[in-house]
Amino acid sequence: MIFPPRFCPQVLVEKMADINLKEVTLIIGVVAACYWNSLFCGFVFDDVSAILDNKDLHPSTPLKTLFQNDFWGTPMSEERSHKSYRPLTVLTFRLNYLFSELKPMSYHLLNMIFHAVVSVIFLKVCKLFLDNWSSVIASLLFAVHPVHTEAVTGVVGRAELLSSIFFLAAFLSYTKSKGPDNSIVWTPIALTVFLVAVATLCKEQGITVVGICCVYEVFIAQGYTLPLLCTTAGQFLRGKGSIPFSMLQTLIKLIVLMFSTLLLVVIRVQVIQSQLPVFTRFDNPAAVSPTPTRQLTFNYLLPVNAWLLLNPSELCCDWTMGTIPLIESFLDIRNLATFIFFCFLGALGVFGLRYPGNSSKTVLMALCLMALPFIPASNLFFPVGFVVAERVLYVPSMGFCILVAHGWQKISNKSVFKKLSWVCLSMVILTHALKTLHRNWDWESEYTLFMSALKVNKNNAKLWNNVGHALENEKNFERALKYFLQATHVQPDDIGAHMNVGRTYKNLNRTKAAEESYMMAKSLMPQIIPGKKYAARIAPNHLNVYINLANLIRANESRLEEADQLYRQAISMRPDFKQAYISRGELLLKMNKPVKAKEAYLKALELDRNNADLWYNLAIVHIELKEPNEALKNFNHALELNPKHKLALFNSAILMQESGEVKLRPEARKRLLSYVNEEPLDANGYFNLGMLAMDDKKDTEAEMWMKKAIKLQADFRSALFNLALLYSQTAKELMALPILEELLRYYPDHIKGLILKGDILMNQKKDILGAKKCFEKILEMDPSNVQGKHNLCVVYFEEKDLLKAERCLVETLALAPHEEYIQRHLNIVRDKISSSSFVEQPVFPAGKTSGIEGDKIPTENEKEIKSKPRPIQVIKTSDNKSQSKSNKQLGKNTDKETPHKTTKEIKEIEKKRVAALKRLEEIERILNVEERSFQRADLEQPDSLTKELHFTSRLRAPCLILHIRYNGTTIFKMAQN
Repeated sequence: MIFPPRFCPQVLVEKMADINLKEVTLIIGVVAACYWNSLFCGFVFDDVSAILDNKDLHPSTPLKTLFQNDFWGTPMSEERSHKSYRPLTVLTFRLNYLFSELKPMSYHLLNMIFHAVVSVIFLKVCKLFLDNWSSVIASLLFAVHPVHTEAVTGVVGRAELLSSIFFLAAFLSYTKSKGPDNSIVWTPIALTVFLVAVATLCKEQGITVVGICCVYEVFIAQGYTLPLLCTTAGQFLRGKGSIPFSMLQTLIKLIVLMFSTLLLVVIRVQVIQSQLPVFTRFDNPAAVSPTPTRQLTFNYLLPVNAWLLLNPSELCCDWTMGTIPLIESFLDIRNLATFIFFCFLGALGVFGLRYPGNSSKTVLMALCLMALPFIPASNLFFPVGFVVAERVLYVPSMGFCILVAHGWQKISNKSVFKKLSWVCLSMVILTHALKTLHRNWDWESEYTLFMSALKVNKNNAKLWNNVGHALENEKNFERALKYFLQATHVQPDDIGAHMNVGRTYKNLNRTKAAEESYMMAKSLMPQIIPGKKYAARIAPNHLNVYINLANLIRANESRLEEADQLYRQAISMRPDFKQAYISRGELLLKMNKPVKAKEAYLKALELDRNNADLWYNLAIVHIELKEPNEALKNFNHALELNPKHKLALFNSAILMQESGEVKLRPEARKRLLSYVNEEPLDANGYFNLGMLAMDDKKDTEAEMWMKKAIKLQADFRSALFNLALLYSQTAKELMALPILEELLRYYPDHIKGLILKGDILMNQKKDILGAKKCFEKILEMDPSNVQGKHNLCVVYFEEKDLLKAERCLVETLALAPHEEYIQRHLNIVRDKISSSSFVEQPVFPAGKTSGIEGDKIPTENEKEIKSKPRPIQVIKTSDNKSQSKSNKQLGKNTDKETPHKTTKEIKEIEKKRVAALKRLEEIERILNVEERSFQRADLEQPDSLTKELHFTSRLRAPCLILHIRYNGTTIFKMAQN
């Protein structure tokens, strides 16, 4: 058969080069004009799972993991995996992350660039079948079509863009496979196979280009029509002729293509481990419907998709659940739309296959571009996780644009309609461009996206849920609750909607209502039927109802066993339910069952050994079991998986520091520096660097870190106290005093701060009255505080009130009978009482103070006087005149006047006293060393958040170790993160 010159392969190859710079510039400019505002959109809808929650984007994740996980970062071997294997697309996300981490603008910019590239390559394809003007028009219509906003403005749509680039490149490569005299050129065929594989690794539909190449080879390159093909084949089968050489060449090429395709399919099946993804009836109601409802509904979806291409006025980001009601009867009027669609499609198919000529071949290729790439998403051969998805129309719209441009070409060739056709075409392109520009703003945030969807469809409970979720993220729980409740009204059997209602009630502190909602969701789960054995598939996400309900009721200490029962029930329903083991491990720790908690975490690790948070939690369990070495090993394992795991960095550094091993301190410091680099606004990191510097006797560095911590958190109790302590230990007591004042302003009941302040007031400021107030305030708060009581006794001693000091020390000794230093001090006071030769009650004017070294009273270094059972005179250093006056006040109570000491003797006594005080070591530090202990805070696993009815259960690291230090001793305690 003789080809028309237009479709001669050599002519086709030459025509492919007929793209000039003006056309390319025009297309790129139009794309930029339509999608510039997409740069200001965020991560919405599926972007959250594919980008924000996908650890495969992080540089710390090995590259090989991209080829083991699905598009969403879930291992392909897990049942919850969507089996969408697109590692090359995820690789481009990872490159984005490398340059800009999670800043959405760069992701949107790359999408816009890819769309421009697809539009330019599509122009080259169009020129194979259309004239120059029609090709430019088809490319422009493709560039501005509003149905593409989901693929271009939604970041996850990059799978469509990348796949389309290699899809079109593979087709263009194949068009060069026919050489002179109908010979086979193998290089383009090999390149085609490679590009098909690459396209498939970007998105599954890339493999459908093989079908388009086959149609092109038979009906375009070889010029067959369907009748001619049938005739030739019939003659050969009847033995009336041999296979034509051209047909033989065609068969060889087709066999190579089909074999390559089969190999790709086998590999793909091996990747998904011969398992199809599992979807719920909420994702795709027709997929679980009986015959003929399933067939009627799926066939009706074809004209629905075609209508979106023809009239993209009402676009919606989600068409699942009740968006399109099921067709349950042949009498449903919507079956008429299905009938008309297939009639029109059949007519075009007959025209393309039956008749020779340029027009029929153009229509045939347009139909192939529309139909073949759509087959994987059509639900006709296997169910998919959606009803309608606008992004899957990206490649099929190419065939639609070719059809429109070809039809316009036919109409415009008639002089009567030429001007009208130009006006109509201009209006279509302009309105489509404006619609696209406006539609981009819908993708600005999740709230705007789902609200725009509700304007189109109010029968989709998923949309109501997602609007509620967007409001929930803004902490607007009251409004969120209204949307969640509406979701339960639209779809009463939606388990996820009831869970969302329960979670929101919990956030509003309406515990009873939350429990009722969770119980309602639980009642919708498959129930055990006594005496009947049956199997029921349960969506893993729906099992979160047990987790959420258990998390709610375990806040009540009396219902811990009930919560544990719910966790065990979830595990019994799905033994591989990792989140149940994690939550149960936390509960068992709360119930003081660390051994069982360890077993739960080990079971979870069997299911996911690459989860850094699980290794971290296991480390916390080992801390509870007093196994610091094992805890450190698990912390290190968590950091191997995620070197930036903030809690593991922080807590392992503290564990190293408190191990007492000097060789571990450099690594502890390194990890704390990494932590503050990750969390520059967390004062805890700087505080603990200060603690580490204090260990290393680097006082200046310690002061710097403490000040940074206080700058970030002015009321940081531990930092304020330890900075004051640092000053007091480095002979800067007066600098410590304002820090203590600040501490006590925030925490008036800080006993250790009061003791330290009293110590400084007595030693440095000589303000005994001020110190006395500090110690008295301590005893007001804690009458049994031995330190405060003892130091108040010291104040009485300094005030020369030895009798009161004696009574005070007796009371203190009763509180702590085993404290030897108190008994020793009591003996000293009694010795001084017995040394007095007359009785005098000291009378001091207000404000008069006497110095003392810390909380110390005179000890054995003082002159000892035997105790006597009578009142004594306070040893005084005043002049004789004052002493004489005091004696006169005693009157008859004085039996005998003590001989007056000379001024020289008095000065000598005072000199000895001061010297003795200076020689004394601290008897006992004012503050007791608190017992070092790990105390794990009671943490509740947060409710799983609902998004698109996907209840993503994120492991929450259980706790953060903080520590306070006094006098070189660290006190650990666990604070909720």
